[in-house]
Amino acid sequence: MYAIVEDSGTQIKLAPGAVLDVDIREGAEAGGTITFDRVLAVKGEGEGPATLGAPYVEGATVTAEVVGEVKGEKIDVIKFKRRKNYRRKTGHRQRLLRIRVGEISAAAKKKTTKKKAPAKTESSED
Repeated sequence: MYAIVEDSGTQIKLAPGAVLDVDIREGAEAGGTITFDRVLAVKGEGEGPATLGAPYVEGATVTAEVVGEVKGEKIDVIKFKRRKNYRRKTGHRQRLLRIRVGEISAAAKKKTTKKKAPAKTESSED
């Protein structure tokens, strides 16, 4: 089973038990839980095709346990202007939140309703 969720403008594939790093959230503490409610697609084990949302799957959520806060890879930021003796080098390490995916709950399947035929209007013949 897996789910594809949208978080901070990125799409993330989550499977139960997976440990991964996501953008940091306010109020998230180690040992706490967070819920992803913007689920784009859900695929269950042994089921047919994945359930796709338009844009989100109604009622589907993914809960995850916060393991802790970590720093990402170091990125070098270099500024350079030729022939001006201008060189600046700085580094950046993004703060990330390490999570362990728990339960993926898919929404109940929608019942299909029959569409009513449009009402026929009588045209007046003059």
